[in-house]
Amino acid sequence: MKKYIFIFLSLITIFISCDRDDICTDATTPRLIIQFYNNIDRTEKKQVTNFYIWAQDRDSLPDYFGVNTDSIAIPLDVTEDFTNYLLSNNELVDNVNLTYNRADVFVSRSCGYKTIFDELEIPNFSTEWIKEIEILNNNVEDESETHINIYH
Repeated sequence: MKKYIFIFLSLITIFISCDRDDICTDATTPRLIIQFYNNIDRTEKKQVTNFYIWAQDRDSLPDYFGVNTDSIAIPLDVTEDFTNYLLSNNELVDNVNLTYNRADVFVSRSCGYKTIFDELEIPNFSTEWIKEIEILNNNVEDESETHINIYH
């Protein structure tokens, strides 16, 4: 009988001392969602052909290397209050300057912190192929909705 009590108490001690694994399933730092539209019929999405995008003085983003697309999700710089992107459409290149405020938000013990961006603005952009840029949501807190429309 003492043997069973010892085994039972040992098992209880083992189960009580176990911690659950911390796996991050929450959202991390959100990307900026951009959709491309026809400049003439502004309700119609319009693909950008042979599209490239890269941050100034950095490599291109591998997900958007010579693709045809009508929407993109790009990261903003978490170490600066601005990001300068170059967007190429069939060898025409436009420079888009984005400015914002950053805030680090605690997500959970397993995920740590994420950076959110607010007061997103586009102080200037070139117009080689981009005709207009419209900010729909200047708070980048998640990837559930479009933040910017680009008309071309």
